[in-house]
Amino acid sequence: MSATATVTMPHVPEQGLTAAEAAQRVADGRSNAVKTSTSRSLADIVRANVFTLFNGIIFAAMMLVLITGSWKDSVFGFVIIINTGIGIVTELKAKRTLDRLSILVASDFLVRRDGENVAVPHSGIVMDDLLWIRSGEQVPADGLIVRTWGLELDESMLTGESRTVRHGVGEQIRSGATAVSGMALVRVNAVGAHSYAATLTAQAKVYKKTVSDLNKGINTILKFMTFLVVPLCVLLILSQIHTVGGWHAALATGEWRQAVVSAVAGVVGMIPEGLVLLTSLNFALAAIRLARKNTLVQELESVETLARVDALNLDKTGTITDGGIAFDRIILLGGAGLGAGDAHASDSQSDERIDGRIDSRPDADAESGKVPESLRAAAQALYDCCNEEQPNGTGQAVLAGLGERGYAPGEVISRVPFSSSRKWSSVAKSDGIWIMGAPEVILSALDGDYADILREVNAYADDGNRVLLLARSASGQHSSRGGLRKGAESVDETEQDSAPLPERSRRHGRLRGAVEKDESSADIPQLDPTAAPVALVLCAERIRPDAEATLAWFREQGVRCRVISGDNPVTVGAIARKVRLTGDREPVAMDARELPDDIDELARVLEHVDVLGRVLPDQKKAIVQALHARHHVVAMTGDGVNDALALKEADLGIAMGNAAPATKAVAQVMLVDSKFSHLPDVVARGRQVMANMERVASLFLVKTVYSALISLGVVLTQIPYPYLPRHITYIGALTIGMPAFILALAPNTRRYIPGFLKRVVSFALPGGVATALSVLLAAWFLPGIMGWNVVDSPADLSALRATSAIILFVMGVFVLARVARPLNGWRGALVAVFAAAGVIGMFIPFVARFFALILPTGTMLVATLIALAGSAAIFALCLWLVPLAGRVVSRLLRQ
Repeated sequence: MSATATVTMPHVPEQGLTAAEAAQRVADGRSNAVKTSTSRSLADIVRANVFTLFNGIIFAAMMLVLITGSWKDSVFGFVIIINTGIGIVTELKAKRTLDRLSILVASDFLVRRDGENVAVPHSGIVMDDLLWIRSGEQVPADGLIVRTWGLELDESMLTGESRTVRHGVGEQIRSGATAVSGMALVRVNAVGAHSYAATLTAQAKVYKKTVSDLNKGINTILKFMTFLVVPLCVLLILSQIHTVGGWHAALATGEWRQAVVSAVAGVVGMIPEGLVLLTSLNFALAAIRLARKNTLVQELESVETLARVDALNLDKTGTITDGGIAFDRIILLGGAGLGAGDAHASDSQSDERIDGRIDSRPDADAESGKVPESLRAAAQALYDCCNEEQPNGTGQAVLAGLGERGYAPGEVISRVPFSSSRKWSSVAKSDGIWIMGAPEVILSALDGDYADILREVNAYADDGNRVLLLARSASGQHSSRGGLRKGAESVDETEQDSAPLPERSRRHGRLRGAVEKDESSADIPQLDPTAAPVALVLCAERIRPDAEATLAWFREQGVRCRVISGDNPVTVGAIARKVRLTGDREPVAMDARELPDDIDELARVLEHVDVLGRVLPDQKKAIVQALHARHHVVAMTGDGVNDALALKEADLGIAMGNAAPATKAVAQVMLVDSKFSHLPDVVARGRQVMANMERVASLFLVKTVYSALISLGVVLTQIPYPYLPRHITYIGALTIGMPAFILALAPNTRRYIPGFLKRVVSFALPGGVATALSVLLAAWFLPGIMGWNVVDSPADLSALRATSAIILFVMGVFVLARVARPLNGWRGALVAVFAAAGVIGMFIPFVARFFALILPTGTMLVATLIALAGSAAIFALCLWLVPLAGRVVSRLLRQ
């Protein structure tokens, strides 16, 4: 606990808890301490990246090779360290960034203890504390209001509704709301995990791993190969033992070591270890690139999910709008209108022309294009009505808008501040009493029929505006007795609900509808029924300048966007229309209270709805589930606690940077600067990763196919394995790993197409079958042709393996050329450079010795060239025959 706060606060008689009582509550666990982890723990991150199926297979194979003492053939094991390191480092970086962005615990709060105001941290608040809630603070714990000085809360984080709410004495306020104006003294009645925000988000705090179609496909391959690897590895060892004369001879001569290394060569080749590594690298690089654009990727796999999104649910407040209110214009009833961008209204500029945003009636009596005196008087009165000690959000917007137009505080005789119960405020000026407030409330209290004005109000409201009415009473001498003619309420307006008037204002007595009551009277300020409506004041939510262009991009990319909000569906629909959510088509809006509970029926309804209003947190989650039922890949944006459950349910949760901490905790992607315009970059990056990874996955899977087929051929024919693990490391790096890394980073805007694994396998089979046949045919027939004794002569066996390695390399170049198509420009150069690098490596003594490469000469060169020619013919034949055979088999299986 800090020292006594130096902040000057209103004097109150309440003493609050004593230090001993507060300490006892902390000891009893009744404090506001709550686990603030916004992401997985370090142990969880390490565990998820280390203990994988891929790592287990490679680690076991590496240990077998190291036991034999042939460390050069265990180089492939370093892939484990690189792959695991990339995953851990990237996720830790994201975790640190996210933890730093937690906003709830960023500042201390003021509580009253022992009759003093004391600053304590968020976790230092205890049950029954008297807590000060000041403008700009986020409510840290639930409580009941003891005293209020015009407290107004933004509860959009909890309810989704963007309108601010004024609370009175005795009312409950909830953690997660933000004070936008005023202040209050609150008695805390729920802390920590028992507070409203913590209860709502508890369901969302369970970590959910992002489902990756790419990783799912790779894991399917790994699982299949796992079932194949174990028996095949055993059979390979037995076959290699047999080739050296059986177990007795192998153990006696030490040839068992070479048998194990040969078996591992087949096993390692079947595992697409480079593909897993490249996937991690690609995800990490995409995350880093997005981070440069203030987009934080919490989980690497979510980069891929971006490519598959076809349904995007947008939260209106904070996504399409920035959550603020902006003054738009004044429309004189029977006169001209003043827009937010019009000429300055000072007297010296009263003859300035009015721009095209001015709304005017046909019967306007002002000179066309001029700012009339009546309009300037109305604007000044509006400014003075809003210029309270604690103006609400709308009042602040009006003051800012008119302040930019050159207006300043005018002479005010007395005022009645705005009250959420009255729905209006007023000021007495020298030219009469001016009243500003809710049109329906004010008009219902006035004499006369104003149905036409109400229709106009409704029309503007339907267009997404917040409408206020400005009225004027010429009389200044009426008693305050009387009341609202319709819907009157008796409200005890204490000085806690409104700012105190200056002494000069009190001396002027009371005017009907204009003057705050004095302390000795029980009279309630009431409207003068003879007042006349003067103007409509239009305010609107500030739409982000990039919203329309961003939504247009999503439409062009085939992503269906829906706006989901807790606000009135008419208002939300109007905003959707302004940003052209559906292009030229009128967006279809619906009240969420009319949605069916059945998920299947809800899915059917959603296919024809673009905008949903009055949506509850549970409904947001149900909407995501319904879209899943129609096989959509759903992304969801949000910033409030009420969005957390839906973000967790979605395939991809996207949180704004100013979101509630719990919302950021469940999101896979966070727009740090809360700019909606980053989303196209996010989706485009995901599509690039997915499209390119599909291209290079085919390259890796070719190795898996030919390794499995070669191993099977070796087992069946009991021949020595035709190459070493180090051969596959060298060839794989030059024809698969390094070129694949470059291809994976190439620009690619192709939309995601389902069926990743099927297409990859279909592409890989011809190349894999051709390579396996080429190597096996060489291993079966070359020893007889060349007179090599591969069983008893290590030199002859090395020559066969070197020749097989050359065949593997050339076939690898063929496959690379096929994957890299079209070969014009840099792609053709890529293939040529790596092909040349492989050949040059054979002439470098150190490289040749380390990787057991032999440069063919004499008759061996002739035999190698003949084998390569045959391999090329086999490759061309398999490109035609294998797909044909696949189609025939598929047709037979369907019959």
